Amino acid sequence: MGTPLYVGKALPDGEVGHLLGCGNPILDISAMVDKDMLDKYELENGAVILAEERHMPVYAELQEKYEVEYIAGGATQNTIRVAAWMLSGRKKRPECAYVGCVGNDEYGRKLAATCAAGGVHTNYQIDEETPTGTCARRERTLVANLAAANNYRREHLFHDRTVEMIRGAGIVYAAGFFLTSGGVECIEHLGEHVHAAATAGNPKRFCMNLSAPFICEFFTDQLDAAMPYVDVLFGNETECMALGRAKRLGDDIALVALAIAAMPKKSGARGRVVVITQGADPTLVVENGVLHRYAVSPLAKQSIVDLNGAGDAFVGGFLSQLLLGKGVADAVHAGHWAGRVIIQRSGCSVPERCDFA
Repeated sequence: MGTPLYVGKALPDGEVGHLLGCGNPILDISAMVDKDMLDKYELENGAVILAEERHMPVYAELQEKYEVEYIAGGATQNTIRVAAWMLSGRKKRPECAYVGCVGNDEYGRKLAATCAAGGVHTNYQIDEETPTGTCARRERTLVANLAAANNYRREHLFHDRTVEMIRGAGIVYAAGFFLTSGGVECIEHLGEHVHAAATAGNPKRFCMNLSAPFICEFFTDQLDAAMPYVDVLFGNETECMALGRAKRLGDDIALVALAIAAMPKKSGARGRVVVITQGADPTLVVENGVLHRYAVSPLAKQSIVDLNGAGDAFVGGFLSQLLLGKGVADAVHAGHWAGRVIIQRSGCSVPERCDFA
């Protein structure tokens, strides 16, 4: 591993109210391509796959033959970008920052520049031997090559700049995907920091997303290690029920959500909040042991372009309001609003201006 790539300024030491994400950074390379391109790489329209060796040339070909858009992707990075966008209209606003691992290459530099343009401060760990993670995208078709995104190491959390970011964060967030690549040690370290701060009277929060059913099914040990630190847990109905099956919590989603909220928690400073989205159906929230339902405003089916970034955007909207000291009801409203904007666009991309009020 090489030296970190610095973009933007360090977060103020000791301040609270900022947002820090830790995850697997991916550069989304998005283009509108024809069916011949899909056929060439044996891709089905709407497929979401991990790249094999035969798919590797697709990234260069997209850039050579098509007009492409670069988007700073990866689940956690999407969320941090959306949160920064939601806060962009405020004169005095919390900072949003992100750490992860990229390669020492042009894709890594594009990723950093794209984040900086969106108001996100990054401190990437550089893998000198592995390329930056990339994802070729055509609307709902995604071909992901995780590469360096899987190689983040705990020692980077002890770098001076990263320590500043951690100390300055009021909310620390990670997606469940991070658990699959050795990230559990990082989550435990971050969780211990938040726990120590909360015990000392500093109301920091550690938030995590279940991210996918397979996390709940095949990474149960890692999830069990992380869960005691989680102050706010996000997921959708499929992920929630997958965790319910893994823990034998039954098949009633409301009861499963209540049971997840009641799982052992390291910090007694506050109870765990569980937030479960259900697409167009009401979002379920367990707070202080009580289940609440929040309706989702309807959206015409023909207005929906791409659902892939909906969950990441919801969390970004939610966390943006939590940073401002708003309650859960306001945070859910912002999450619904952000998700609604994102699903009407291709990829997890945001308009130039945010008019959320």
